[in-house]
Amino acid sequence: MSSALPPSVEQVLEALQQAVSAELERKRRLGHYTVTWQNGQPVLEGPDAPRTEG
Repeated sequence: MSSALPPSVEQVLEALQQAVSAELERKRRLGHYTVTWQNGQPVLEGPDAPRTEG
């Protein structure tokens, strides 16, 4: 399957994905919560995540 992105853009995208994955893993190891986006809403995950009322 061929990508429509130029190789330089693919390299940047891959570097960003690796950086995010590494940071999420670091936060997991340290016990810090993470914020991700799902279904148009921010999701706070982790044992120390602030509770949201709503």
